[in-house]
Amino acid sequence: MIELHAIERRYAMSGQTVRALDGVDLAIARGAFVALTGPSGSGKSTLLNVLGCLDRPDAGRYALDGVDVQALDDEASSELRNRRIGFVFQSFHLLPRLSVLENVLLPLRFARVPDPQAGARAMHLLERVGLQDRVDHRPGQLSGGQMQRAAIARALVLQPALLLADEPTGNLDSKSAADVLALIGEVHAGGQTVVLVTHDADVAGVAQRQIRLRDGKIEHDSAH
Repeated sequence: MIELHAIERRYAMSGQTVRALDGVDLAIARGAFVALTGPSGSGKSTLLNVLGCLDRPDAGRYALDGVDVQALDDEASSELRNRRIGFVFQSFHLLPRLSVLENVLLPLRFARVPDPQAGARAMHLLERVGLQDRVDHRPGQLSGGQMQRAAIARALVLQPALLLADEPTGNLDSKSAADVLALIGEVHAGGQTVVLVTHDADVAGVAQRQIRLRDGKIEHDSAH
């Protein structure tokens, strides 16, 4: 599903060039569950942003389901991202003035093709994540764990093939973190590909495959 070849991403910082990604080669099969680990500044989040078409590499090739992502213009890249990729972030990114249901339905505003089943699917997802009695609440009325579960429902509403999660348990207590990890595990068991960034070894341990980065390079890949 995912093929990266010689991916590089460079940033200028204080007059110097920082190689956030330095020649990354990586293949991830459809239906895999992968954890990206490594110290701060190792390139984990940069790699996740490249995978999610939120950032473009400076060199190399990225193919998603056989589509050469670098060959796409911004509009086509955005369409690919909206149709095939769901995102879950550490800070939830829920809009405070919208209800939980409205937040979950938000990706539909950017979808080009109307989906008459989306409303029913959103309600089903909220029931699946245990928020069926919170659909009219605002994010400020939810706990951290509930906000993250709402964010996962939002990420899944367009039925993406790939779910990307950046430190999804980082702001949660241990009980809420366990609940969110169990939910992500259910998503993976349903056939979706999951790539998760984490500093936590216990969180990484739930994945089938662990990839550790350091200084923009893959230092270890448990698949090998």
